[in-house]
Amino acid sequence: MKERTAGSRRKRVPKKTAAKTPPPFRLTSIAPAIAGILTTIVFFAFGDTFLADLSNHLRTVVLFAFLFGVMMWCAFAVVTHADAVAEYLGEPYGTLILTLSVIVIEVALLASIMIHGENNPTLARDAMFATLMIVLNGMVGIALLIGALRYWEQDYNLAGARSFLVVITALSVFALILPNYTKTPPDPINAPGKAWMFLAVTLLFYGVFLAIQTLRHRAFFDEPAEAVAASPKRGDRKAATGSLAYHVAMLILSLLPVVLLAEYLAVIVDYGIEDLDLPDELGGILIAILVLAPEALTAFHAALANRLQRAVNVCLGSALSTIGLTIPAVLLIGMVTGRDVHLGLTGTETVLLVLTLFISGLTFGGGRTNVLQGVVHLLLFFVYILLIFSP
Repeated sequence: MKERTAGSRRKRVPKKTAAKTPPPFRLTSIAPAIAGILTTIVFFAFGDTFLADLSNHLRTVVLFAFLFGVMMWCAFAVVTHADAVAEYLGEPYGTLILTLSVIVIEVALLASIMIHGENNPTLARDAMFATLMIVLNGMVGIALLIGALRYWEQDYNLAGARSFLVVITALSVFALILPNYTKTPPDPINAPGKAWMFLAVTLLFYGVFLAIQTLRHRAFFDEPAEAVAASPKRGDRKAATGSLAYHVAMLILSLLPVVLLAEYLAVIVDYGIEDLDLPDELGGILIAILVLAPEALTAFHAALANRLQRAVNVCLGSALSTIGLTIPAVLLIGMVTGRDVHLGLTGTETVLLVLTLFISGLTFGGGRTNVLQGVVHLLLFFVYILLIFSP
């Protein structure tokens, strides 16, 4: 017995192992921030010279492609670091940080174009409508389709999806349809009192939702038990490397160039739309693409990992944040700068928005999704694109 005990004790003696070292430093993790900061410095020093004459279309296209590429790279880095922060903080705070970071980019672009371009009263409305169509039809459609093709059916938290859609529907109708049916629309110049009322009510809608999401009913936005059980145990998500402070700092450093370079991109976008006589809606679509591309990849990756609730949180959270925060921001900018802001949609856009909200309510009303819902949303998205060029 003594020998067995001694042997047992010998087996319990820990073997010498190599000391754990922090993950190796990778230049790729900070490259977007470095590129963005250097580009910002160059444009702050020589931007007026670069943009003094945009009549040379080839030079202007190259300049636009370079700026857009750097800003898109930084935007992807913002999402990467926000996703790492989400690993530390958990849901719903992680998704909330991601959506708020993206909305900062959208508001910066809108503000720059509103301030530096010609007076385009419908720019903010077009950008918000484009975001809703891209998110609720494009992003949701692709996420549901690729998830269903891989897993046949997917589960999500019905209470969370309904919470999103209740507020999105109310805010969308209130902010983008109701102004067409009031005697005086909420214009910051002609009806500042009504503009303040719309601003306050919109923030109240969003504030109440945040209280539900982060305090009272956090469980609504967690993965359902069925989805957790069916999800791959490994390989669906990379563990965050680096400290929380590191990712927060890199998120800020990656976000700042996008915000600061928005002014210069706005000049080119405004010139291109006016010079080439393109549809005004393209400005809003361009802003939406720059803002939503990184979030779209996050949602698609989550759907492929059978974590549909994460995709729902990202997609519907983006749509809600766009309405809840962009409208107060652009109304306030309009009051400060003396620019007109028209919120009411056209008749065709109104029908398409109402149809999208109705279909979204049916899609997220049963607890499970399949290929059919994804295809329907994608078809609505294609209709939206076609109507831009053939109203």
